[in-house]
Amino acid sequence: MEGGGVGEVDHLAGERATAQFDVEQMKVAWAGSRHAVDVSDRMARLVASDPVFRKDNRTMLPRKELFKDTLRKAAHAWKRIVELRLTEEEANLLRLFVDQPGYVDLHWGMFVPAIKGQGTEEQQKKWLPLAYKFQIIGCYAQTELGHGSNVQGLETTATFDPNTDEFVIHSPTLTSSKWWPGGLGKASTHAVVYARLITEGKDYGIHGFIVQLRSLEDHSPLPGVTLGDIGGKFGSGAYNSMDNGVLRFDHVRIPRDQMLMRLSQVTKEGKYVHSDVPKQLLYGTMVYVRQTIVADASKALSRATCIAVRYSAIRKQFGPQTGGPETQVLNYKTQQSRLFPLLASAYAFRFVGEWLKWLYTDVTHKLEAKDFSTLQEAHACTAGLKAVTTSVTADGIEECRKLCGGHGYLNSSGLPELFATYVPACTYEGDNVVLLLQVARFLMKTVSQLASGKQPVGTTAYMGNIQYLMQCKCGVNTAEDWLNPAAIREVFEARALRMAVNCAQNINKAPSQEEGFYELSPDLLEVAVAHIQLIIVTKFIEKLEQDIPGEGVKEQLRVLCNVYALYLVHKHLGDFLATGCMTPRQGALANEQLGKLYAQVRPNAVALVDAFNYTDHYLGSVLGRYDGNVYPALYEEAWKDPLNDSVVPDGYHEHIRPLLKQELKLSRL
Repeated sequence: MEGGGVGEVDHLAGERATAQFDVEQMKVAWAGSRHAVDVSDRMARLVASDPVFRKDNRTMLPRKELFKDTLRKAAHAWKRIVELRLTEEEANLLRLFVDQPGYVDLHWGMFVPAIKGQGTEEQQKKWLPLAYKFQIIGCYAQTELGHGSNVQGLETTATFDPNTDEFVIHSPTLTSSKWWPGGLGKASTHAVVYARLITEGKDYGIHGFIVQLRSLEDHSPLPGVTLGDIGGKFGSGAYNSMDNGVLRFDHVRIPRDQMLMRLSQVTKEGKYVHSDVPKQLLYGTMVYVRQTIVADASKALSRATCIAVRYSAIRKQFGPQTGGPETQVLNYKTQQSRLFPLLASAYAFRFVGEWLKWLYTDVTHKLEAKDFSTLQEAHACTAGLKAVTTSVTADGIEECRKLCGGHGYLNSSGLPELFATYVPACTYEGDNVVLLLQVARFLMKTVSQLASGKQPVGTTAYMGNIQYLMQCKCGVNTAEDWLNPAAIREVFEARALRMAVNCAQNINKAPSQEEGFYELSPDLLEVAVAHIQLIIVTKFIEKLEQDIPGEGVKEQLRVLCNVYALYLVHKHLGDFLATGCMTPRQGALANEQLGKLYAQVRPNAVALVDAFNYTDHYLGSVLGRYDGNVYPALYEEAWKDPLNDSVVPDGYHEHIRPLLKQELKLSRL
């Protein structure tokens, strides 16, 4: 999607001419439908053409100005949404393309879903209209200074007082301070606060409460509420536009009906009662949030690979010994072998994210029918996919920065800010290592139940084929044999199952299950990753079994699918060999085939990133410009830095001139 004016030279036209597929149809395959392409195109252009949404100066703004800029953009975005009567789908896309973290993300992404998921119908009727109109601004106050991943360890208390029919919200220790919630620092008027419910002298564990924090008249904190921002974070611009906050309560009273009561209530007399709504419903929300995180991973990784591919096609360095033109960096095999697997991963994550949307719908329908049979598996699957896709994406953005050489280190390349904004995804909504250990625990349980004849479901169904998978031999004889999806699937299934069974056997040798799990936790992480990689490979293969219109589109996706799978075989060859899934010769053949696949991706690389359909505004990179006109843009961008506002720098007369003139005032000792 072009950013430049009419009649400008397209420096990447030669690259685009070598594409062997219909780019317009690939845009549809990427976006999911023609409608999705059109609506996101419309919203991206709406944002890109609006001067309020400029972001080229973002990394140069001091924090206070950056925050005010975020507030201005959020208000302006809301104004446009209301003026243009945008649909919910359009409004979400508009916010996405504004591309600046802010309180709005938590209001829509965490506060509203928490009330929807955990509030009764009456509570939803009361609070949601206020939130939908922005008459209140909400955040999600769960994480504390002392506890993040271990939610059960939170220390904030909510003690019921039957004399006044109120809960008393209190922070008993320094470590019980809420710490990190986005939007809390400066913007939110309300929060869903998670606290230990205490009634009749008994602690009933963590529950959610709607608490007003600031006055709706002058935004000042209410009595008993201390709050502020927790300070600057990694990078320039990036996540510093978000007011992550600290919050302490000193015996703050709220009405009893502000406890979120869909799953349990406290009566006027102080009795704790469970409602007839099954607590498993909370899993639905978790699956939803993690599905959006996987979708975000494919967006971030595709942005980084788009920048790196385009710039690698423009950048020329070194050439034949005999003289002659220099070589495009993208032609070097070392560049291809680092970059093309990331491009393939972006597509793989996109398709597994699409499938997760289906899974969420499926889980929701089953929950409504009170069918909890696939719930644990769906939970493990989404937790694992969140962990694997965010880790690969964070590392992948950094790899793309290195692939862009020195210029990738400039803020104007867009990569440092993309990286700094993205990396917290490895920690929020569940630390990746903690999540993978949860997946591993579920896999160990599934393996132990195989003996009793309990059939595994969903993404673990392959484990039911244990007799075959424990002894099968890979049938690959030539490099081409690795292009057979059945062969790929089989080795991934065999590796995942054998690693899981191996760990389960070792755990059984330990004095206790818990001790075994603790001792083998590093191995268990690898078991979880193997299982999740199998899911991603399988969903990519299943995507290719569908009807995908457009000349050459399916063929290109098949090449990317094979790149993704064989790159993993090459990277984790030790696992495949140690579990006896294949021979060293077969491993070598996989690598040989991988090299051939890179050569097939090369003429299509630029067109494959064009299919993401990103505006220059959304990419925010002088290196990733659609027209490839990199060097004039880099030069122009440099002069915008505030340091270049004056030719002679501030401080010259005080600190440089005295040095040059040997006039430094020396104190005599």
